[in-house]
Amino acid sequence: MSGRVAEQPGQARLLHFNEIDSTNAEAMRRVLAGERGPLWVAADRQSAGRGRSGRAWTSEPGNLFASLVLAARCPLSRSGQLSLVAGVAAVDAIRAAGPLAQGARVRLKWPNDILIGPAKAGGILVESSVQGAELMAVVGVGINLRSAPAALAGAATYLAAHGLVLSPHEALCFLAEAMHGWIGIWDHGEGFARVRAGWLERAGPLGEPLSVNSAEGPVTGRFAGLDAEGALLIATAEGGERRFTFGDVTLSGGTQEDNDGR
Repeated sequence: MSGRVAEQPGQARLLHFNEIDSTNAEAMRRVLAGERGPLWVAADRQSAGRGRSGRAWTSEPGNLFASLVLAARCPLSRSGQLSLVAGVAAVDAIRAAGPLAQGARVRLKWPNDILIGPAKAGGILVESSVQGAELMAVVGVGINLRSAPAALAGAATYLAAHGLVLSPHEALCFLAEAMHGWIGIWDHGEGFARVRAGWLERAGPLGEPLSVNSAEGPVTGRFAGLDAEGALLIATAEGGERRFTFGDVTLSGGTQEDNDGR
């Protein structure tokens, strides 16, 4: 099923391609050429989609591949907050589009995964640079609408499998509308406390078992929330708390995601 369709893409301009190497790559090329946004770059298919840590992003036709160019008056250190902004907006967009079948729940996994149950339905990749007094950010969002990467087997899913059928254009309209609202709330980082609270409301419960594949090796514990800057907090078995700004997260009974980005 599908719900109403937002008529405009969140007050931003839209640049659409039938096929492109990567929407993030094209958006960054536009930034380097002087683009300040807000501008959505979308494509029906990507030939070289990219994820976090240089991973490939599978780009099957019928799914959503889009990147938002925006300028912010804040330091580069706040750019990672935009991944959480986009996650909250993506969940809200899916919820606004219509209900999922049989009580399926869309939720977030730190730092950039959109899940339905234990399976991934989308991912986010933020790339940024500083130009003059502005932070120039490219916020890439991919959502599995009609299919999921076969290589991930049970680790991935798609909206149509849960009764929500959307075209990429419909999905982008819902996403852009939600992003417009949450970027306003974020307010160049000044409103991140509200984003953090919204993200936690859309994530798993505190105490959820998980592990992080960090630069030091795997760290196992329980989800203890996010700190004031958006870093992941894990309560360890030894009774302490660890803080992570980067790393792959595996939920208890789930699988580590390796296709997360644009």
